[in-house]
Amino acid sequence: MSAPLFIKVTDKDNVAIAVEDIAAGTQVADGIVARQDIPQAHKIALVDIKKGGDIIRYGVVLGYAKDDIAVGSWINEHMLDLPESPSVDNMPYGTNLVPTESLPNPTVKTWLGYKNKNGYAATRNLLGIVTTVQCAAGVVRVAVERIKKELLPKYPNVDGVVAVTHPYGCGVAINAPMANIPIRAVTNVIRHPNFGGEVMLVGLGCEKLTYDRVLPPEDINDENCLTLQDFAGHDAMMDALLDMADKKLQRLNLRKREPLPLSELLIGMQCGGSDAFSGLTANPSAGYAADMLVKGGATVMFSEVTEVRDGVHMLAARCADAHTRDRLAEEMKWYDDYLDAGGVDRDANPTPGNKKGGLANIVEKAMGSIAKSGTSQIVEVLSPAAQPTKHGLIYAATPASDIVCGPSQVASGIGLQVFMTGRGTPYGLDIAPVIKVCSRNEMKDHWFDMIDISAGKIATGEASIPEVGTELFEFIIDVASGKKEPFSDQYGFHNDMCIFNPAPIT
Repeated sequence: MSAPLFIKVTDKDNVAIAVEDIAAGTQVADGIVARQDIPQAHKIALVDIKKGGDIIRYGVVLGYAKDDIAVGSWINEHMLDLPESPSVDNMPYGTNLVPTESLPNPTVKTWLGYKNKNGYAATRNLLGIVTTVQCAAGVVRVAVERIKKELLPKYPNVDGVVAVTHPYGCGVAINAPMANIPIRAVTNVIRHPNFGGEVMLVGLGCEKLTYDRVLPPEDINDENCLTLQDFAGHDAMMDALLDMADKKLQRLNLRKREPLPLSELLIGMQCGGSDAFSGLTANPSAGYAADMLVKGGATVMFSEVTEVRDGVHMLAARCADAHTRDRLAEEMKWYDDYLDAGGVDRDANPTPGNKKGGLANIVEKAMGSIAKSGTSQIVEVLSPAAQPTKHGLIYAATPASDIVCGPSQVASGIGLQVFMTGRGTPYGLDIAPVIKVCSRNEMKDHWFDMIDISAGKIATGEASIPEVGTELFEFIIDVASGKKEPFSDQYGFHNDMCIFNPAPIT
């Protein structure tokens, strides 16, 4: 069977997506001839659409036609007016609750992880060295390289050493109301499951982010905290850092992987460099894997406020109770105000690459983005960098920016992230492994040794969403268990720890 020329999502849709480039004059269906060359992933009008008429994909109005559009025409981002964002007031909740027993069964029910005294288990056994201020970053990075060369070979059960440097800590309004977000992020990263309960915090000595803002009193001591200004020169500073690290490594080396239930696993879902196939292939596959994880007892987190905002009512319908619905509305309102204060709205989100990949506006992007959450009930809504208190599917309200969303999810405690992409990105995290899933076979062919799984075969009819979703689920378990390593870790492609800071810089 030949691959289809286009994909239509629902019966309501009056546009479809080109599976491959369609040349002008090609008959794509009865009564539909392409009027222009239509690039892969871009939309073709299936009917005549009058000026001001609805342009519908996913059964949702993406926007309104700026001018008359003839059947067979290429529809791009310049041809739509954006609709108003949906209200978050009094949204119906609990109207689309899929029973857990109806979710797809996981193919395995255990994984190999490092059990922690509190919270989720670890997917990696790492020494994390966290800075309180960017001023200490250069020293810590140099120390980490020495630790890797001089100390780490003595401790074969330790997977690595990570310098957690970030742009926060000084020159900031530390008591501003919104400073709680970056402070919470640093506080929670210090206790990341993959650090095994070992605290190694390095400060300069004159910063605003003092130890007492991120540690309880009982943990503020010479075993956990090192202040660079206390040491006389480079050698004394480095000796102190290596001596502290050696003591931590000795304890971490005693940790071993053991069989654990899926309830000990926390997974993050994120997408970036999306295209019009993302919502048809990669994200639904991730959603299927998410449903399998939840069915097995794991916790799955999805995020990106602007990339769910236009589908917020769909998420409210999956909220288990009124409190969860209200928390969802609260986070959406906060972000609306945040964007408004900056003089933009949610349509500032799509990138040139998104649009080149066929996404006309944020509505279309959001409809595809939500698919990565699967179908299960939403049991909790978190503020940025907050940690979950429940098991199941969780919405964590973070910016959509890849390099801010990722660290926010890390601060929330994810042990592994699944990252869907249409255009391609080398993004990765050093604290938690990142699995890369692409939406098109062409992307996998192009970055054959950087993309872990291709969902593009769904678009060509070679595989189904359940098949790719199951493949992804099993890869997640293998990576979490340390049996396989995603490409981003093989190459050491790890982004900076960009913490979300909506508070003033002084």
